[in-house]
Amino acid sequence: MLCPARPKLWAYSGHWLLHDTQLCYRPDPVDARQFFDTLGSFATIRALKLYRLQLEAPPAVPILPCLDHEAMLHEEVAPHAAAYVEDSSGGLHELVYIPDEHRIQVDTVSTMFERSQDQHEQFVRDLASRFPGCTVKVAGLSWLKGDLRVSKSCRAQVPLRDVLIGPDLDRTKVAVDRLQTISSLMEKESRVASWASRTLMTPLLAAVGFLSYQALGLFASQIGDRWVAGLRHTILGAIGAYFLYYGLRAVHLTQMANRVWKRSAEYRLILTERRRLADRVNQANG
Repeated sequence: MLCPARPKLWAYSGHWLLHDTQLCYRPDPVDARQFFDTLGSFATIRALKLYRLQLEAPPAVPILPCLDHEAMLHEEVAPHAAAYVEDSSGGLHELVYIPDEHRIQVDTVSTMFERSQDQHEQFVRDLASRFPGCTVKVAGLSWLKGDLRVSKSCRAQVPLRDVLIGPDLDRTKVAVDRLQTISSLMEKESRVASWASRTLMTPLLAAVGFLSYQALGLFASQIGDRWVAGLRHTILGAIGAYFLYYGLRAVHLTQMANRVWKRSAEYRLILTERRRLADRVNQANG
């Protein structure tokens, strides 16, 4: 492939193009369609998420945009397609297929409570055997991103299985709305923490600095100027480190709130598509 690793124009063209005097090629969408045709031979596709990719004759399942990458707006992510699938034993899995990189990534976060470890390992083995020309990678949990907390928060309100195959769409819709409300409250809590950190940090540091200068200065003759200066720096550094930690916690909570909100928005789109497909089937049968 004679092109930069991730040319931005991939997001807009369908075949060969000239990019910075180099010839680039974006994989044809038929490759993705063939991938999902093969995937459907050993698993049931329940929903698709597309990022700057179109499928010819897509399956009759909910199809929605990839919210995670559409929200970034930097257009440096290669076109890809993600899918929620159900294996023959009933386990749910999420995978991402990147055609131009010949890579399959299995996401374990969104479906961690919807399948067993044995089902997960068997599914990865099936992918490796059915797609020998692709690299299969597993994306594990990230403590830094709060993956486990996000998954637990979402499942406490609505299981993914209900969203994908649950029979009562109205009841699931109510649960999704409840999840979206909780995500909005999480975001407001993170704002409060962030405002408190920014508001209190400067005046408190100034007050602590002044008091430490005055109070510790009384002991300069007893312990020496070097020790006094060291204690002042230590006190100010400890207070600054505390507010830095408090601010990072606020940022972390904001990120998790955004992820929960995006998960609820994704669930809403899936339910809307399921209802639309059901109405189409009813009209065809009626």
